[in-house]
Amino acid sequence: MKNKVLETLYEKKGKYISIDEISSELEIPASSVYEHIKSLINEGYSIESYSDNEFKLDEELTLILPHKLKNELNTTYIGKEIHYFREVDSTNEVAKRLAQEGAAEGVVVIAESQKRGRGRRGKPWISPLGGAWMSIILRPDTLPINAPQLTFTAGVAAADTIKEEYGLDVGIKWPNDILIENKKVCGILTEISTAIDSIDYIIAGIGIDANVDLDLLPPELREHTTSLKNELEKDISRMILVRKFLENFEEMYNEFNKGNFRNILNRWRKYSKTIGSKVEVRTGTKIVKGEAVGVNSEGALILELKDGSLKKMISGECRHVEDLNRTI
Repeated sequence: MKNKVLETLYEKKGKYISIDEISSELEIPASSVYEHIKSLINEGYSIESYSDNEFKLDEELTLILPHKLKNELNTTYIGKEIHYFREVDSTNEVAKRLAQEGAAEGVVVIAESQKRGRGRRGKPWISPLGGAWMSIILRPDTLPINAPQLTFTAGVAAADTIKEEYGLDVGIKWPNDILIENKKVCGILTEISTAIDSIDYIIAGIGIDANVDLDLLPPELREHTTSLKNELEKDISRMILVRKFLENFEEMYNEFNKGNFRNILNRWRKYSKTIGSKVEVRTGTKIVKGEAVGVNSEGALILELKDGSLKKMISGECRHVEDLNRTI
């Protein structure tokens, strides 16, 4: 109900609306409306009061309204339950707690911002207001060894969404970075909980720099990062972005569950900016250099080393380089 109060304030954006009016529209007591407004203010929403009875939402950003999003989603199970927050430490951490408590497959966690978002190898993921930060709870009936394939599945869904909705030329850097003109616009982090030889749950975390102002990012990140707003030179509807992504993801995930990962991988290969590039792959403290000649049916990157031998990289942090002889 708190999210419905937020939605009502948002629809009257810039205008004061009385508690009594909200109470009548939502058919809940005025005292409940007041408590929900106080809760929203405590969460960080900018809500101004004209009197003790009239309030308005003073937000410059377009919000992701969970109730409206859920109603407009054309999915069977992904996003039928949405947990929405103004700010969290990490949507993946919230999703993990929900999964451990028995949350169903398809539950989605969305936040307007993250304080401690994470990327691969535990690196911080800067997640300011304006992005699309979300995590999806999955419970696939497959072996744990196949879990990394879901990174590719989410990557294709993200690339399809950006290409179809905004006409941008997107690519994917192995295994999980969505690129526009070699600048990162989206990252994916999948985390797994197993029970012996089966999967308990998988959390698919997706972060898209939608309306992110690049000036909010640390200087060292700006050179290699972009946002949809920056590329299109205008704000986009994050509601549409998230809805389209979740719909595309469910379609891809259904293919995965049918055992059709090869079809997903073939689509991933068409987006790949890594295959054919010189790369360095870091795994722990070790760095392997070579030319990326392909990705096998398991999603592992195949490198041709200087001596002509082939090496399979199952995981790691990949960097495209111009010169394999350079030192780090």
